[in-house]
Amino acid sequence: MDFSEGYVSNEHRELHRSASESADPLSVSPLQLAPKSSRSPESARSPKSPRSPKVQGKCSSLSPRTHKQSHSQKDGRPKKGGSGGKGTWGGLLDTDDSSVLDPNDPNYDSSEEFDHSNEKKPNTELESYKKKATIIVEEYFATDDVVATMNEVKELGKPEYGYYFVKKLVSMSMDRHDKEKEMAAILLSALYADVFDPAQVYKGFSKLVESTDDLIVDIPDAVEVLALFIARAVVDDILPPAFLKKQMAYLAKDSKGVDVLKKTEKSYLAAPLHAEIIERCWRGSKNTTVDDVKAKINNFLKEYVVSGDKKEAFRCIKDLKVPFFHHEIVKRALIMAMERRQAESPLLDLLKEAAEEGFINTSQMSKGFSRLIDTVDDLSLDIPNARGILQKLISKAASEGWLCVSSLKSLSVEPERNTIEDSAAKSFKVKTQSIIQEYFLSGDILEVNSCIEQENSKNCAALNAIFVKKLITLAMDRKNREKEMASVLLSSLCFPADDVVSGFVMLIESADDTALDNPVVVEDLAMFLARAVVDEVLAPQHLEEIGTQCLGPGSIGSRVLQMTKSLLKARLAGERILRCWGGGGSSRPGWAFEDVKDMIGKLLEEYESGGEIKEACRCMKELGMPFFHHEVVKKALVTTIEKKNERLWGLLKECFESGLITLNQMAKGFGRVAESLDDLALDVPDAKNQFAYYVERAKSNGWLDNSFSFTKQEHATENGTH
Repeated sequence: MDFSEGYVSNEHRELHRSASESADPLSVSPLQLAPKSSRSPESARSPKSPRSPKVQGKCSSLSPRTHKQSHSQKDGRPKKGGSGGKGTWGGLLDTDDSSVLDPNDPNYDSSEEFDHSNEKKPNTELESYKKKATIIVEEYFATDDVVATMNEVKELGKPEYGYYFVKKLVSMSMDRHDKEKEMAAILLSALYADVFDPAQVYKGFSKLVESTDDLIVDIPDAVEVLALFIARAVVDDILPPAFLKKQMAYLAKDSKGVDVLKKTEKSYLAAPLHAEIIERCWRGSKNTTVDDVKAKINNFLKEYVVSGDKKEAFRCIKDLKVPFFHHEIVKRALIMAMERRQAESPLLDLLKEAAEEGFINTSQMSKGFSRLIDTVDDLSLDIPNARGILQKLISKAASEGWLCVSSLKSLSVEPERNTIEDSAAKSFKVKTQSIIQEYFLSGDILEVNSCIEQENSKNCAALNAIFVKKLITLAMDRKNREKEMASVLLSSLCFPADDVVSGFVMLIESADDTALDNPVVVEDLAMFLARAVVDEVLAPQHLEEIGTQCLGPGSIGSRVLQMTKSLLKARLAGERILRCWGGGGSSRPGWAFEDVKDMIGKLLEEYESGGEIKEACRCMKELGMPFFHHEVVKKALVTTIEKKNERLWGLLKECFESGLITLNQMAKGFGRVAESLDDLALDVPDAKNQFAYYVERAKSNGWLDNSFSFTKQEHATENGTH
């Protein structure tokens, strides 16, 4: 700055000189380092300039003290974005870090500039993805075009940011109408596995739960809406049910996300018929729901199995107009093929031609198989050997070229049923034969239980099935006494029903060989199977499961099932089947039916007169007739109504809570009392009122189903007892 004109006092010159010497040159802003514009001395002293000679003269007459206040028309404060004008120090003392790095500076480090730009790069990519994702969601809500939206998301790329799209889609729909919420749920189901990896969908919902506290600021009912979205995701198989418990562990106790997860579990997923309710929750604004599509798929698959008309089936697939949901067709067709083995061949032909003709693409086909692999453990509860059957279907589809196995999840071998070595199975069969032969001689059920626990300590399902097969096979070669003992032992072993089913399936599969030595194998197997149902070792629906293993209508298996059903439908079937081999169903063959009734009556009389409840329960167990416990219920109820003494009611309560009397036996007992109410009313006038009271108490205690009604009781006498 030029002070030669004498415009500044000596005090100002001294201050400026000391500041200039101490200032850091690098701290000077770019504006201050810019070269001065060239101008002539005349221009500085122009008459039009604020510092014209006239003004100078006026200022020069002032004292140094009054000269500190400038009366110039020019403002001396710093300019906006600049370092200031003459007489200001802001630029020289500025130490702001926003200065631009100078490559010519001796202290310049290129790594500083490089690292800074590298840190911002990922954020820029995510910000760009966020903007594009928002636009895609807005367009989807306007057009309702699922296929076009899926293509746009695929073109967008960046699968590692898929979680953000999930979060954005749900959060934007939460603040809109039911139509947009339903559209969001359908799009998520379409994107799952095809466009987004399941892990990204999982992460997206995790982010939503974590941000509930922020969402609730703009969306007051965020907790309820988000809980419904999570429940819908679980029902649509895009979120595992374990998501709730796992996510709960990562949240603070006072977080709103905890409220979301609790509401999802208690209010939605735990409700009766929750799947149907959840799928229809936003039905008001959408004409077609996921539930409707599933029903249509199920219906046309059933029609196809009956008619075999592929053209009609393909027309139905086209009319659905949900190419993103074709994996559901694959899944349901496979389940139907596994449940009804006769339908396996036509259903696989349908899927094969659908893949070849382009009705179902490769991605949807693989997704359908993958979804079935995920649920094979649950499916095994209803379909015996579901894992093995599914493995065969996968192998067949892959060999025919319409399924890419490399895109599927690995179908691990079922640990229990397939880890048994041949040597171990052979050894168990030999020991089993000696155990059963000793039992036929001694009749000691406890000893048999002890031996089985020792030989099959891990309770292996495959070994249990082998024991069932061996027991019935040996009994069929002997007299009625051994057949009766075999049935009694089977009801006393408490094997899981699935293991018993597997045993009977093995018996039916080997029936052709058995028929060479035993011409009446069909009649014997049918009687053993019917007896297992009467003894409640198997439920009636297990007969259908066994029927799925029958390969043809004329096979021995189908004949066994037909005869079994005929035996169970006959009048007084229960009593006839129980006494088919001369016994009464007890561990002591030869007991008559009336003897058992008499023993039950004496047992109840002894307890009513002051006996101990534990002793009464022990006597009931020793009878070895769990299938006849409805007689205990009937006699206890009749005695309670006649004598108005509720001591026997307490016995029923203890028996039910301990599992000694099952729900089915309890219902049978109440049903038999309802049938004899008219006769009972002759001796006890208020019998009907009392019985109605006890029925309500039984319902409140959970002994009876709410649908039980004795006013229009049409109880079928399955066991032929009155």
